[in-house]
Amino acid sequence: MDLDALASARQDDWQRLDALARRRRLDGADADELIERYQSAASDLSLVQATAGSTALGDRLSVTLARARLAFTGAPENPLRQFTRFVVVSLPAALYRLRWLTLAVAVVTVVVAALYAWWISADPRVLAALGSEEELRQVAEEGFVAYYSENPAASFAGAVWTNNAWIAAQCVAFGILGVWVPWVILQNAQNLGINAAVMFAYDEADTFFLYIAPHGLLELTCVFVAAAAGLRIFWAWVAPGARPRGVALAEDARALFSVAIGLVFFLFVSGLIEGFVTPAPWPWPVKIGIGVAALGGFLAYMLVLGGRASRAGETGDLVEFDAGSQRIVAG
Repeated sequence: MDLDALASARQDDWQRLDALARRRRLDGADADELIERYQSAASDLSLVQATAGSTALGDRLSVTLARARLAFTGAPENPLRQFTRFVVVSLPAALYRLRWLTLAVAVVTVVVAALYAWWISADPRVLAALGSEEELRQVAEEGFVAYYSENPAASFAGAVWTNNAWIAAQCVAFGILGVWVPWVILQNAQNLGINAAVMFAYDEADTFFLYIAPHGLLELTCVFVAAAAGLRIFWAWVAPGARPRGVALAEDARALFSVAIGLVFFLFVSGLIEGFVTPAPWPWPVKIGIGVAALGGFLAYMLVLGGRASRAGETGDLVEFDAGSQRIVAG
């Protein structure tokens, strides 16, 4: 075989392959061209090696093929850079996409909880069905407060964190079913309404709000976000719009998976507040101020940082997906 003749005939194709392989991002047509030229150049390399063995031409072509292979399989990225991008770009962008749905879930929860509390408070028979006079009074005057201090703060914070993180993960993972998230929202609202009604019935309304506010502001908001993520995934499956149903579901599920990961951290913060701040013998303005600051930080992260990332074109997806080429490209 005349290697010079082969190199002369195929040089433009190899240079084009190398140029495509060096690009940071590829659209669908370029990705298809990259794969096609990669397959052709791989055949050329096989022919060169079979005919002439190890040669300078073969070595140069091997380097080009290796670069192209990394381009469509995904070159490894610095873990610190990946983590920074996730925290600063992907997660806030995904949270920002859920802002209005999160607000809707919060409103529904408050309304349902208020209706439960009103119904129970307005009918003594319903209140009596929850327990005896002695049991309800014990809950209102002792049990509700004791719940936050009957276990060591560290173990209580850990238990609360893992329980809430598990609920949030379930909302995202099972959101596609369409019934799981409404059930979680209803259960959460029902528990709030029942506890509020019992506390109100024994003139402990101030205790209810004082002990819920420090940790509940951030904790409940995280649950609302998780529920919104689950509903968004379900809606992507029901009404995909112009996208193929499978593509719509895959895109939204990947993006909102980052929400489940991020909520673990925020729920850890709310767990620490519930374990160490809520039962602490500090002035209530201090304890509630800590809860307000935690919620304010979360909302700033979601709306300010997330809004900035969204305006820059970020969707919150951990990877970009090109429906035209069916190729995943590192974002």
